[in-house]
Formats: sequence, C-alpha cells, structure tokens
Amino acid sequence: MNGARLQVAIAALLFSTGGVAIKLAALSSWQIAGFRSLVAAAVLWIALPHWRKLPDRRVLLVSVAYGATLVLFTVANTLTTAAAAIFLQSSASLYVLIAAPRLLAEPRQPSDLPIVLALIGGVVLFFVGTDTPFATAPDPGLGNWIGAASGLTWAATLMGLRWLGRDSIAASGPDPTGAAVITGNLLAFAVCVPLAFPIGQAAVTDWLVVGYLGAFQIGLAYVFMVRGVKHLRTLEFSLILLLEPVMSAVWTWIVHGEALSGLALAGGALILAGVGAQALRQ
Repeated sequence: MNGARLQVAIAALLFSTGGVAIKLAALSSWQIAGFRSLVAAAVLWIALPHWRKLPDRRVLLVSVAYGATLVLFTVANTLTTAAAAIFLQSSASLYVLIAAPRLLAEPRQPSDLPIVLALIGGVVLFFVGTDTPFATAPDPGLGNWIGAASGLTWAATLMGLRWLGRDSIAASGPDPTGAAVITGNLLAFAVCVPLAFPIGQAAVTDWLVVGYLGAFQIGLAYVFMVRGVKHLRTLEFSLILLLEPVMSAVWTWIVHGEALSGLALAGGALILAGVGAQALRQ
C-alpha cells in the first residue's frame, strides 16, 4: 500500500513539473504541445501494452476532449503563470459536479452546493485578481481564459474516461480509457504540427525540455499512476494528486520567480479546498 501511495505521489510530482518545464523552452506553444504529445504517445504505447487499441467512436470522442486539454494547458502556460493555469484546469470539478448528474446519471447530493460555490468563487477570484505580467507570463488575462477553457475540456475528459471505464471494468482485453489517452496525444500532435513549422533555430535544450515533457511529465507519470491507483481507494488517490497544483506553483516560484496576486492566491486556495472537499465526500 505504501508503495502504491509513493507511485501516485511520484506521478503527481511529475505532472506538477509541466508548467515550469514549458516555460524553460523557447519554442512556440504549438511546437511544445505537438512534439510533447508525440513523445508521450510513443512512451505510453511502449510502456502500457494493454492501452493499445484502435479507437472506436466513443474513444475518439473522449480523445478529442483530452487532446484539446493538452493543447489548451500548454498555451495557457505560455501566457499566464503556471499556478494559474493548473488551478484553473483543476476547476474541472465544478463542471463535473454540474454536468455529471445529467450526462452520467450520477445523483446530486446536498453537499455539492458548497463545493460548487467554492469552485466558482475560486475561478472568479483568478479573473478579478489578474496577475501582473511576467517575462514568463506575458498576458495573464488571456492565459487565464484559456486556462479556464482547459478546465472545461478536462472535465469533459474526466467524465468521458468514467463513461468508458464503466464498460471496461469487467471486460478483458485492451483498456479503452488508456486508448483514449494515447489517441488524445496523437490528436494533439496532429492539430499542432501544421502550426509548428517552420521551427527556426531551436536549441538542444529546447528539444531536451520537449523530450522530458513527453517521456516523463506525461509518459512516466501515467505509468506510475496506473500502477499505483490499482491499490488505492479513490479518496487516497484524489488527495495525493492534489500535490500537482500545489507543487506546480512552488516549482515556478523557485525557478521563474512567478508569484500569484493575493486575490489569485485566494482563488487557488478555494479551488484546492473545493477539489479536496469533493474527494473527501467521495
């Protein structure tokens, strides 16, 4: 059990390095998102054989949402602070709480309301307390809007993976949820690659960053997460993954000197509290 917790914690820490690493590369957001996803798809295809499955219509639908999340999150990180990008993506719980009763026939509970209000308040505070531009966050206003959009697509991804997972619990053979992750990365690459050229004078360090993002921040992180989650309750798994938004803010503060405004920091705290409360309730 402790080994499983450690594996999920490592996955969360690897996920959390996305923002700081994206900001280290001098490539465009399209180049980073596209080539990162290509590397990630290759790593996942090799490391997780049970994820190898030709996508059907349902897998493709979920893959579109996941691929959009990958691209939007990368673009948001090039415009706003990494902390804002990841906290706004974490607001996906808000849309899940609102839409899941209708789309997944999951009943609403009285405890949903305070969680929804906390998440709404957190998102609003990010826009009210828009950060001062940094060299690594030149347009926080636009970046926050794109980060909020990634929260919406991430919510669609989470509900889609749950939808696919329901039919695969008792089934043998390739995992459709894993197939959606690999296909989503391939779709992100396909969308970005036409906008990625010409590449120009990219340094070796830029390609090393892209390789790290694909192989470790996505690829290896999913390998650890898949292995660890099998042995943990949903509560433990969800709470450990809260390391991601917290540590993302820490890494970029240490490396890039990015700091949230007071209102944005309060917004992040509300989102974190809402997500944590949802996990505790489940």
